Amino acid sequence: MKNYQKKILLGKKILITGVLNKFSIAYGIAKKIHEYGAELAFSYYSEKNKKKVIELAKFLNSDIVFFCNVKKDNSIKNFFLNLKKIWKKFDGIVHSIAYVSKKQLDGDFLDVLTRKEFILSHEISSYSFSALAKESKNMLNDSSSLVTISYIGSTKVIPNYNVMGLAKASLESNVRYIASSLGKKNIRVNAVSSGPIKTVSSYGIKGFKKIMNNSIKNSFIKKPISILNIGNSVVFLCSELSIGITGQVIYVDGGFNVSVMS
Repeated sequence: MKNYQKKILLGKKILITGVLNKFSIAYGIAKKIHEYGAELAFSYYSEKNKKKVIELAKFLNSDIVFFCNVKKDNSIKNFFLNLKKIWKKFDGIVHSIAYVSKKQLDGDFLDVLTRKEFILSHEISSYSFSALAKESKNMLNDSSSLVTISYIGSTKVIPNYNVMGLAKASLESNVRYIASSLGKKNIRVNAVSSGPIKTVSSYGIKGFKKIMNNSIKNSFIKKPISILNIGNSVVFLCSELSIGITGQVIYVDGGFNVSVMS
């Protein structure tokens, strides 16, 4: 890698949310952002999750790890109060948080849908992005970048994806409205719509392997998408190279989203 490429994110401070393990999309993103020179901070959401996040953060030369339960406004507020003790200002957020119970990812949409699961999936998968942006906006530097992770199930019907498709559609609309709100502060907001990737979360979707194989078969680039592919795209969106891009959903899926067969 050329030296100038390594400096694309040098001096920037980026918050990473949603790391579960080394196979997480969020971890692939963190790894690439670190490689390109940024300093990282991380959130975790449970004691069970804490040890693993601390371990992975340490591997990326970070000891900035704080608890954040995105279902609670006070927890989000306290998270940024803790972060502010170390970073008065920072340059971006990677939002890679989503949740729905496994029961919602198997079967007919209406048969398995409940009011509780509908509300919970939208609260954690979509509202959390707005909540993080709202609480941190006065800490974000000029030219900061917020990036979230979506999936084509937001616009197409994917078998067994069910209510998560609706939550991702909400998230993508959220991107546009947050981009409008923060544009006056010169802060960019975008989403990366990832092709199917083997993660703990994706394996909760019934028939995921078939979904992934179909995506590869009907993509223009006949290769699986990796967490590092997503990481490289997020590096671009966090850098000054993407200064004119905001309110967009960038597909990183080998062309599947525009394939006739898809």
